[in-house]
Amino acid sequence: MEQITDLFPAFLLVFCRISSFFVVAPIFSSRTFPAMIKIGLAFFVSLIVFLTIGFDTKVTADATYILAVVREVFAGLIIGYTSYLFFTVVQTSGALMDMQMGFGIANIVDPLTGVSAPMLGNLKYMLMTLVFLSLNGHHYLLSAIMDSYKWLPLDNQLFSIYYGGNITEFLTRTFSDTFMLALQISAPIVVAMFLVDFGLALLARTAPQYNVFVIGVPVKILIGLAMLILLLPGFSVLFQLVFDHMFKALEKLFVIMKSTS
Repeated sequence: MEQITDLFPAFLLVFCRISSFFVVAPIFSSRTFPAMIKIGLAFFVSLIVFLTIGFDTKVTADATYILAVVREVFAGLIIGYTSYLFFTVVQTSGALMDMQMGFGIANIVDPLTGVSAPMLGNLKYMLMTLVFLSLNGHHYLLSAIMDSYKWLPLDNQLFSIYYGGNITEFLTRTFSDTFMLALQISAPIVVAMFLVDFGLALLARTAPQYNVFVIGVPVKILIGLAMLILLLPGFSVLFQLVFDHMFKALEKLFVIMKSTS
């Protein structure tokens, strides 16, 4: 009983980081993922990690223990949020496509997140999730949070990273990179819709008898869907590129944490 009392504070720190990671990490944070399974998975993963590294660090439940819990929760949230940023790429690119094609007014409720999402963004998010699972990406996410203890042990100095601004700079740069990826993904359809608008403007000037507002919407939808069908075969390669950027960003995050821990 005395040994359990000594080891429980360290296990609780491990459980706080991993459970907070599951709260925001892609796939695991989905509303379709039952809460009991999330808690059970977080517990068993925490137990595996604790049996590996928990005995190496002596954690004392003193007055600073609350700060240690907050620090571990922040660590799990940052790691999960960094990986989730790259899943929002398809949502942002889908919103840009919808605005150009005329689907922006027909947003639907995403069953995975419970919020209003663009139709094309929701479609690509589902495709991206299937590709991610087919590549065993969820295994890589689990290995990433488990390997984070090699870079950021329990007795880390994570608050000094916040004070130095390295995390803020990293998240800002990662957000800009993901937004740039979204622009690149949506560029073919956005450019095609711009050319359609330009052609309709010329038609309105040369043949005023045509009602551009009536024929413009179906033409843009047809051309946009045709472009989407042409681009669909290349989405798997595109998603793998996004995943490569995601894992490189996680590795860079661990390096930043290691440099000052």
